Amino acid sequence: MDEKKINIEGEEEAKQNAEASEETIVNEEVADTEKAEEAEETEQAAEAEEKDPLEAAQEEIAQLKEQMLYKAAEFDNYRKRTIKEKAELLLNGAEKTVVAVLPVLDDMERAIAEGKKTDDPEVIREGMELIFQKFIKVLEGLGVKAIDTTDKDFDVDMHEAIAMVPGMGDDKKGKVIDCVQTGYTLNDKVIRHAKVAVGQ
Repeated sequence: MDEKKINIEGEEEAKQNAEASEETIVNEEVADTEKAEEAEETEQAAEAEEKDPLEAAQEEIAQLKEQMLYKAAEFDNYRKRTIKEKAELLLNGAEKTVVAVLPVLDDMERAIAEGKKTDDPEVIREGMELIFQKFIKVLEGLGVKAIDTTDKDFDVDMHEAIAMVPGMGDDKKGKVIDCVQTGYTLNDKVIRHAKVAVGQ
């Protein structure tokens, strides 16, 4: 009985000793890992401190130089693309206008051909009026409008006075009396001032 008790106590003691030694080993491993991490951090900090300020500045200069070269190349590409687009606009900018005017040109060709077949001035006049009305519609479609001068006050932004007409009375003073040449706007911008006679 005593032997069994001694054996059991011995086994328990051996078990406790084994557990204690395992715990000690684990604790030592954790401590070793922590020490290694601390040493690595210390080494990195030392390297950062040891880094020459000149080297750091040269690295920064190299990075900035690379960025500058990239931006310069990007801007050069943008500039070349813009120049190409502008050249295309100058060459082909009138394409829309020309395409819109071509049907009027066709009508004029037909009117000339028909005018050779008839001597009736009324027919020719009617044909010219139809072509004129069509041309006005084409221009309006392109944003071109005639400047209205009928009973309007003289406006330097819209009109160009080429004559002053005296003795027209107070109600006609500063008003447009006659339009010598029609003016036009393109999308509300004056492209040709109306040449007018103004009451004095």
